[in-house]
Amino acid sequence: MATICRPAVSVPEHVITMEQTLDLAREVHADHPQLDLALRLIENTGVKERHIVQPIEETLRHPGFETRNAVYEAEAKRRVPEVIRRALADAELRAQDIDVIIYVSCTGFMMPSLTAWLINRMEFRSDTRQIPIAQLGCAAGGAAVNRAHDFCTAYPTANALIVSCEFCSLCYQPADLGVGNLLSNGLFGDGIAAAVVRGTGGTGITLERNASYLVPDTEDWISYQVRATGFHFQLDKRVPGTMEPLAPALKEIAGQHGWDAAQLDFYIIHAGGPRILDDLSKFLGVAPEAFRFSRATLTEYGNIASAVVLDALRRMFDDGGAHEAATGMLAGFGPGITAEMSLGRWSR
Repeated sequence: MATICRPAVSVPEHVITMEQTLDLAREVHADHPQLDLALRLIENTGVKERHIVQPIEETLRHPGFETRNAVYEAEAKRRVPEVIRRALADAELRAQDIDVIIYVSCTGFMMPSLTAWLINRMEFRSDTRQIPIAQLGCAAGGAAVNRAHDFCTAYPTANALIVSCEFCSLCYQPADLGVGNLLSNGLFGDGIAAAVVRGTGGTGITLERNASYLVPDTEDWISYQVRATGFHFQLDKRVPGTMEPLAPALKEIAGQHGWDAAQLDFYIIHAGGPRILDDLSKFLGVAPEAFRFSRATLTEYGNIASAVVLDALRRMFDDGGAHEAATGMLAGFGPGITAEMSLGRWSR
């Protein structure tokens, strides 16, 4: 059975605090008619600090999409390999043992994917499969786990490597004055994560079932407008309420497996914002403490998009994991509105 091992996570060295974010919003958007609302929304995120790939002075400048994408490529190549090395070491495998690389990112573009560069530079086999996923946004972390599970189910002795590289700060658009965009400027952070899913052996979550669910007619609630200046994040005001229609999907996948979604031992959930976790606690009927790992990621790193679920899982490992055969759920949410969900048991 496929087991997702301890993820490795890295965040850039440049830090911006909540206080700095609020001060910058007051300075840059002093005349904005809804500035007070935007400031309250940013404060309510609970994000104490975020890590960004460039100093804030460079982040606030917009040198053009071409230059920003070049930064994305250069920084990905500079930072991703070390995270992969740590993930492989935690899984007690070598690059040559990996059969598929699933690379997820929504904050830059490369073709061929970074997977081709990694295969050439890091001694992966030339027959390693490549699955780049670029358009599932924050849900891609959960989708990567599910695709790795599917692959290892089809090829029981195979091993999959998941890599998430998100430099959300490179999508900052100083000319966008919508409240949703101003909120995103205080919510999203940068981060890289990698994890191995072993077809056999390993310590972590042994995956048993996965599923996807799309909330009908919500494809424009979270989206990018692609313009000459790059990716412009669009966030509908209805997004914070999406747990009400998504919670039944989480209950259904658990029910199909003979489990009660309210009675699991652990939850690794994408933390898009504090209300997501608060509402999920309400609609699933579980204690807020159940989402402590996800909330810690949000507080210390912000929303690091597809890397959130891997960082929350890393925190669970660091906390000692769970008891043998403990039952749990992992879920990522993102554009669509899409949920990517999986169930598994802790295995030592």
